[in-house]
Amino acid sequence: MRIAVIGAGGVGGFFGGRLAQAGEDVTFLVRGATLRALQADGLHIETPDGRIAVRPKATDDPAGVGAVDLVVLGVKAWQVPEATRAARPLIGPSTVVLPLQNGVEAADQAAAEVGREHVIGGLCYVVAFVTAPGHVKSRPGVEPTVAFGEFDNRPSDRVRRLQELFVHAGVKVVVPPDILAALWSKFLFIAAFGGVGAVTRAPIGAVRQIPETRAMLEQAMQEVQALALARGVALPANAAVEAMARLDGAAPGATASMQRDIMDGRPSELESHSGAIVRLAAQAGIETPLHQFIYQSLLPSERRARGEISFPA
Repeated sequence: MRIAVIGAGGVGGFFGGRLAQAGEDVTFLVRGATLRALQADGLHIETPDGRIAVRPKATDDPAGVGAVDLVVLGVKAWQVPEATRAARPLIGPSTVVLPLQNGVEAADQAAAEVGREHVIGGLCYVVAFVTAPGHVKSRPGVEPTVAFGEFDNRPSDRVRRLQELFVHAGVKVVVPPDILAALWSKFLFIAAFGGVGAVTRAPIGAVRQIPETRAMLEQAMQEVQALALARGVALPANAAVEAMARLDGAAPGATASMQRDIMDGRPSELESHSGAIVRLAAQAGIETPLHQFIYQSLLPSERRARGEISFPA
């Protein structure tokens, strides 16, 4: 299978690297220092089970790659529209686009650029991050997993082929009975984890231990659950309870990627997390006061990271 992976960060680098290691025809679409590193020395992944080194193709020119069977969107959520627009030369009649972002808007954004018929719903679970261009490290605690499915939840040949593809690469695959419910269940978890963590600037062990901040986590999850139900998403009634149990089982020092980006002064997925919740809640006519507080509180840091305003750290 011919595969294009857009981005070589924690998600794109890890899953794209596993596909390349399995012998698939993988091309990474990357730029700058990452492109130079992949072309010069390949991709290196450090996992709890050992190191992976592969030499996939890498380019910054989608037109030179041509149509592929699968496009894996491994960029940050806020980069999806631009990345998918750039991916148009990769799209053939039967190309599948698989978004793996946090949040619930990536598939719609990708579909707006390349057509809904090419896009399936997708998400992933992995704790991985870039240590240097071309170098990705994954941590234990979460089994690397991809989940995907058609938006009408019907079985399809392309979902079956993707399932076989990732299983052959040694990656756990889940095909949820309801892909929208799966996307929103993860969103409920990650938006609370990242949003409350970014506002408190504390790891999950401290946040869950203090009654006041634990209550913030619970409220943040309940707001997303109410929003999902208002939008007709069939979230399980215990979605917030299960998400809180996952956070209770997380390593005390764990932080979310959005939290780390904000604390490090980098552009983050704020607009795709609490920002999206605020926007979608306004459309649905419901209140999400905690996420509105989180979003508005983090906006100055986000806009400074994007060079839109300036103030001392």
